[in-house]
Order: sequence, then structure tokens, then C-alpha cells
Amino acid sequence: MTSLGVVFRPQLSPERLRALAREAEEAGLEELWLWEDCFLEGGISAAAAALAWTERLRVGVGLLPVPLRNVAVTAMEAATLHRLFPGRAVLAVGHGVQEWMGQVGARAESPLTLLREHLDALRALLRGERVTTDGRYVKLDGVALDWPPAEAPEVLTGATGPRTLRLAGEAADGTVLTASTTVDGVRQALRLIEEGRRAAGRTAGHHRVVVYLRTATGADAAARLRAEIEADGEDPVPEHGVAGDADTVAKAVQRLADAGADTVVLQPTADEPDPEGFVRFAAEQVRPLLAQDPPGRS
Repeated sequence: MTSLGVVFRPQLSPERLRALAREAEEAGLEELWLWEDCFLEGGISAAAAALAWTERLRVGVGLLPVPLRNVAVTAMEAATLHRLFPGRAVLAVGHGVQEWMGQVGARAESPLTLLREHLDALRALLRGERVTTDGRYVKLDGVALDWPPAEAPEVLTGATGPRTLRLAGEAADGTVLTASTTVDGVRQALRLIEEGRRAAGRTAGHHRVVVYLRTATGADAAARLRAEIEADGEDPVPEHGVAGDADTVAKAVQRLADAGADTVVLQPTADEPDPEGFVRFAAEQVRPLLAQDPPGRS
């Protein structure tokens, strides 16, 4: 079955994370996702806390901006999470918002080159390899982790444009798509990812696709969703989110799943009045309405 998750929006204070993570665990939600938006909350520190407060819940970070990190630090932190909480951490890296990268003096002239170099080195380090590379941005001299994960974990990347989607297929194990991605957009993304996989000779294994879905429920759901979409600079059309009851939301999730999404992550509005209630809504009302995967998707 397609996994269902919810975003813990970083507009909530860090002190709110413990209660919401525990609510997600107790309600039976499969995944809780975190953002490392500048300049709100750290992705790795928040993920470590959420994982420590729970026992079953998978915790994703989507995404860690590569301009902010030396790849060795990314690998060390990722390896620590995967050893402490095997099978429960999901990490994605990506370009980051270029305006924010510029604010901290980390904006790269070629974000695509930086992401490729970071992905190649990160995945090699997490496989336990000793890495020497002299790229345009990533430079390592005989670097190896003393405590690599017992098994090489998935490394996902965030992608929107065609070149980054092809790169995701070439150099990542999965892709995170934004809440602006329509059903047709998921299908197109999968085609571009597959082009990248074929170009790199990566014909084996499965490439995981995670899609965010703007979601609002309750009496004022439609108005809150519309305001959120407009605040993001987009047209408030039905394809850019879903507002309504559990049946309406489940149908929107199922459409993305049928298009090829392995995980759909409900993204509440920034002004969601009851974040814990939203988690229960997702786990207890939406999840039971989702169908089994169609043939060939298991």
C-alpha cells in the first residue's frame, strides 16, 4: 500500500514536536515528515528527537539543503540516525531555496553540479566506502565513516525541474515532489526519473517517490487552502490541493498513488488550528479509505 504521512510544519515551535510525534505514533500514522526551512528548525536535530520519542513511526526530513553542509557532516549525521533508529529515518537532500542560500552566503553558481557531487559522495560514504574526490564543490581526501550504517540506506532528493528529475533518477534512490505537483505532474516526473535511471544503467531496484499534498479539513477548509495556495504564488485550482472530509482527501491521495506515488504526505496549512487533530484525521479517517496498490505496484 502507498504510505501516508503528515508534515510537522516548522511554523510550529519546536516544543510542539514531542506531542505531535507521539500522537502520530499512537494514531497509527506511518510517517511524519519535517522541513528544514530557513530559518526555523534544524532537520537532523528535530528528526533525532522525534525518533527518540517514538518506537515505530518513520520520520522523514524533506529536505536538507546541500549548500549548507559539507557532505561528510551530512553522512555522519545520517549514519548516526540510521544506526540508532534502523529503518525509521528517511532523509532527502536538495538544492534548497536559492534566496535563502544567498542570505547565508552559500548559493552555488551551479546548483545541479553541487547536488550531483553531494549525492554521489553521500551515497558512497553511507555504503561504507572510502571516498576521494576533487569536484567543483565536493572535495574529499580519503574520507570514510568509522560508523557507517549496517545497510546502505536510501538517499532521496527533492526535485521539480526536468534536469533535476533526471538527476534524481541517475544519482538518488528516491525523489520528493512538492505540493505543487499535480497527478499529471507525478506521471511526468516518473518519466523523467526513469530517463535518468536508464541513462545511468540503473535498471534494478525501485525508485521511491514521495509527494506532498496540501490538505485542509474542517468548516473553513476551502478558504484556508485557497489562502495558502495564493500565498505560495499559485493559482488556487483543484489540482494544487484538497479541502474537505476524509473521503474527499482519500480520493485525492489515491489519485496520486495511482499515478505512481509511493508515499503521500498531507501538508496542513500553516494556520492549521489543530495540528494533533489533523494527525488523527489522517491516520484514523483517511488511511482506512485508501485502496490496496494496483497490480504491479507491490
